[in-house]
Amino acid sequence: MTEPAFVLPLWADLTAVALGGVQGAVFASGFQGQRRLDLLGVALIGIIVGMGGGLIRDVLLGVTPATLQSNWYILTAVAASLTGMLLAGVFQRLNKLIVALDAVLIGLFGAFGTSKALALGLPLIPAIFVGAIAAVGGGIARDIAMGLPIAIMHVGSLYAVAAAAGCTALGISYQLGLEIVPAAVLGVSVTTVIRLLAVVFDLSLPEQRRIYRRRVALETSAIPVISPAVLAQAQADAEQAQAAASQAAEAVEQAQAAADQAADVIEQVTEAVEQAQAAADLATEAIDTITWDAQAGEADDGPAR
Repeated sequence: MTEPAFVLPLWADLTAVALGGVQGAVFASGFQGQRRLDLLGVALIGIIVGMGGGLIRDVLLGVTPATLQSNWYILTAVAASLTGMLLAGVFQRLNKLIVALDAVLIGLFGAFGTSKALALGLPLIPAIFVGAIAAVGGGIARDIAMGLPIAIMHVGSLYAVAAAAGCTALGISYQLGLEIVPAAVLGVSVTTVIRLLAVVFDLSLPEQRRIYRRRVALETSAIPVISPAVLAQAQADAEQAQAAASQAAEAVEQAQAAADQAADVIEQVTEAVEQAQAAADLATEAIDTITWDAQAGEADDGPAR
């Protein structure tokens, strides 16, 4: 078996760097407040995303970084970063295309890293590891530089898993006798398909979903296991509570109706009392009038006698 001779052409490598720079710039441009970046910051993030994976790969392999052996890498990363920042709105509308190209480029970087590691004599497993790190290294370096949680360690759409699967397919197929170029094409295809399926169908590892849904319980180390019997009893209790709440609501309505009736009775009694008071006033006035007339009559009869 000959040593792998898979070499990514310069134009393809620069295309990957450019797309990484654009993605990094679009990502960095979306931050506001204290995390917003100026032109220099956006350029640095673009360089990190575009060149980070290759730099990490070559450091792990102990060779001179390929991105430092040509002037075009840094120039391409800076130009792409500034372009991405200035046209962030346009690139955000082309997000689906960017995601598709990113899936292909993850596979390319993974294939390049794995084949280079195999060419330097690394065993299969370390070569797969190097390729996976080369594929996701730019994103890891970006998150570290910006002080963000590393995305591949949290719930996501199988970014690192897709890269590792493609690198594994490349390494195993090469070990089984397939030429490096077809093996690399297979690895890129596996990575691209897994990544796109994960994005379209929102796939993630079951452990990640369980951690995400029960993060509060994990923080307290008290994840309750609810049996069907307990769940049924809880449902029955909930139904009883609902019935009691309905009865209480009916009782409140009846009490409100009784209070309204009592208010009506009080109002009627008040009106009757007012009417009685008015009649008493009239009677008092009549008595006073009669008394006054009687006194006036007696006064008139006095001299005649």
